[in-house]
Amino acid sequence: RKGEGGKLTHEYHEGLNSGSLKSTLRTRANPTNTLSIYIVEIEEDVCNLICGSSWFLCANASRLMPSEFPEDFIIHVDSGSSSSTATEQNGTRWAVLVAGSYGYQNYRHQREKTENGSENESEYVIDGEDERGRWEGGITKRKKSENESGDGIEREDERRGWERGVTKADVCHAYQILKKGGLKDENIIVFMYDDIAFNVQNPRPGVIINKPDGPDVYEGVPKDYTGTNVTAANLYAVILGNKTALTGGSGKVLDSGPNDNIFIYYTDHGAAGIIGMPEGDYVYANDLVDVLKQKHEAKSYKDMVFYLESCESGSMFEGLLPNNVSIYATTAANATENSWGTYCPGFNPGPPAGYTTCLGDLYSISWMEDWYVRKRTRNTTEGLGSHVTQYGNMNQANDLLFSYMGSNDNSTSYTQSESSPSLLGSIFNQRDADLLHFLVKSSKAPIGSDERHEAREELRAEVDRRKRIDDNVDQIRWRLFGRESDLKNIRPQSPSLVDDWSCFKMLVTTYEKYCGSLSDYGMQYTRVFANMCNAGLPKSE
Repeated sequence: RKGEGGKLTHEYHEGLNSGSLKSTLRTRANPTNTLSIYIVEIEEDVCNLICGSSWFLCANASRLMPSEFPEDFIIHVDSGSSSSTATEQNGTRWAVLVAGSYGYQNYRHQREKTENGSENESEYVIDGEDERGRWEGGITKRKKSENESGDGIEREDERRGWERGVTKADVCHAYQILKKGGLKDENIIVFMYDDIAFNVQNPRPGVIINKPDGPDVYEGVPKDYTGTNVTAANLYAVILGNKTALTGGSGKVLDSGPNDNIFIYYTDHGAAGIIGMPEGDYVYANDLVDVLKQKHEAKSYKDMVFYLESCESGSMFEGLLPNNVSIYATTAANATENSWGTYCPGFNPGPPAGYTTCLGDLYSISWMEDWYVRKRTRNTTEGLGSHVTQYGNMNQANDLLFSYMGSNDNSTSYTQSESSPSLLGSIFNQRDADLLHFLVKSSKAPIGSDERHEAREELRAEVDRRKRIDDNVDQIRWRLFGRESDLKNIRPQSPSLVDDWSCFKMLVTTYEKYCGSLSDYGMQYTRVFANMCNAGLPKSE
């Protein structure tokens, strides 16, 4: 719906007339007039699906491309005073790079998988109310669809998952930066599912890019922990230097000493209190911080910097990470905000022709591209961008990046003068990136083609999956607390997410046992589960 000056209004219409979106929608909100086309020629049934599932994608273009960028939304890098110099780095630099997902849709996201590689779609479903408002009973067996096998698990072919590859591109790019900075492969440990470069949907087989005109960042990346070896248990063992606790992989661990500095970069889908892994359990905030504390108690590092990219990533450290363990952490978002993808299809700048996914994450792209053009011996580790939150030892915020990432000779193909605010024109809500992928895939396929039909069915299935998760969580909340309850903000000012982490983990695992994987989208409800525990209900109830 057009507002003043031809811009799209920041409104969500419950009964939006999908025909109003059928024609081309355009906006030029940036004063520099560099931002342009959003959605072109979308069929009416697709509009109905999108607008019924994602207000963000349907009607929030004005938020994506604001006419004026708030000052705290501008990506910048602050110079700061530091007591150290490049020559003071006497120990070894270590790094752990983690892409906690599999597949490719936003080049990024994560879904829990069964042993045969399909998504974990439970055979149980929580029944809700019928059209007359009557309860239909408890948890029952889900009816199988025609394309399901006898065990009630939907099968997904090898094409599924291309939409979730951003994390791998970010991690591969980070490796190239550290390698150019002088870190040795023996001191860089990489976790990634490694299913993107040769995915059947990759327009450039064997190549991964993290920027529209960027180089291949996949070449030479160590494959220490890939596939089913990318687990929370292996990550904890690597951080603690515990080789005997490893399952598979290269066997490399953080064999660091008291004079060594450590850089950890973790990028994936996340939610309140958790970040994703492609196999096994989530990484829970209390477990991660406990491992970091153990590492400090072992006196096996001097200083550590932790960069975390995920939605609600601040919840992984808020109220948990102490300021006396020589760790400085920054997160892409605070404890309640989503993070953002960038270089997305239909936006400017966007990916090259043939790509239907976002190429990177705003937080990750911001720090990586900026370090290519600034001398790391001059700049500090703070000031990475909008809504970035800091935790731990704030004195380390002025440490020189050289101490963690090595030097930079500036001889790379990334040449922009700074981490440009123009990136803000191409940002996209991470939780809706899969819908964007299916929409772009459908619009680019020939009319009447099998590919177009397949993309439409994938879009419909994703919308149905989201609705099922919404309904399940609503039924659980209403049964426990009544229809008028709001469990999203029981204690927003609390220092940490939850008091009883065992209760929180029990609720997450029980939900997934009976209702299927939370998925990238459903992870947003973990705060509801946390507040169920905070409300004091006994576990049995």
